[in-house]
Amino acid sequence: MGLVALGLGVLAVALLTCSILVGSGEIPTSRVVDYLLGHPDAVADPQLQMVINTLRVPRTLTAVLVGAGLGVAGTLLQSATRNPLAETGLLGVNSGAALGVVLGISYAGVESGYGYLVWAFTGAAVASALVLLIARTGGAMVSPLRLVLAGAALGATFRGIMASILLRQPNSYDQYRFWVIGSLSGVDMSIALRMLPAVVIGLLAAVLVARPLSALHLGDDAARALGHRPGVVRVVVAVVVTLLAGASVAMAGPVAFLGLLAPYLARAVAGPRVLAQVALSGLAGVVLMLASDVLARVVIRPYEAPVSVLLAIVGGPALILIVRSRRLMTLRTES
Repeated sequence: MGLVALGLGVLAVALLTCSILVGSGEIPTSRVVDYLLGHPDAVADPQLQMVINTLRVPRTLTAVLVGAGLGVAGTLLQSATRNPLAETGLLGVNSGAALGVVLGISYAGVESGYGYLVWAFTGAAVASALVLLIARTGGAMVSPLRLVLAGAALGATFRGIMASILLRQPNSYDQYRFWVIGSLSGVDMSIALRMLPAVVIGLLAAVLVARPLSALHLGDDAARALGHRPGVVRVVVAVVVTLLAGASVAMAGPVAFLGLLAPYLARAVAGPRVLAQVALSGLAGVVLMLASDVLARVVIRPYEAPVSVLLAIVGGPALILIVRSRRLMTLRTES
């Protein structure tokens, strides 16, 4: 596993470098290298400064945050629900974020990236809070089944409300569709820096919750015997997933499949060790997101393809592989 982690780390650094060097425009890579090395003529070029400092660096940082956030969130969610096909939309996070953006556009006049950020993150947080509230209704313990059912029901409700609003306000749909397609184009440094604390706190919390989450794989009774409280652990996991997925969706829109693919790759290497899965899924998410974003800039150059489309092209066949694999469908993390 150490070699795989090292390989993913090296690949992530290489892709990060490519993300800075490669773009959809006509600026040659050699000019970018000159700028990074501090050559006077390159540093004095205002267009080069704008492209690197305003476009590529913020975009690269956002790709790292989104990749790590969605990858780790998917691993936590799959472990907590014991479902190898679980991803961040399962707790209603994506639907809540989308409804938040629609409400912001339709009733608050939101038109900027920062406005989308605030409304998307707020919607994701409210959705997760409602899921937890519904799952605990009547004082019942928060179980994987109750979380999944509450998330699915609330997500469907949010999608219905959102569709109703968009049908009555077609102008709002024109703005919403650019956000919902999932892309890193247009992300600026202020957006990435505002979501950085949420992602960092979420990643640190994921490391801390890994051990009690591993105990849940032995069964709730065994986890209690080891001093853990299964219901509390699942609530903490839901909160951490909200931080990671909510911040990621707010920055890049509802990027599909990443929260499914990265945990799958991590589980295939790390087996049932949750902490190892968390580390590997974060690295795998960064690699997948950076690779998809770099490809998105060059496949139809000088235009850009949405990064979510490229992830879906990879994610669709991967989902079929997971469904057809008996070994993976048994979810090795439950052993």
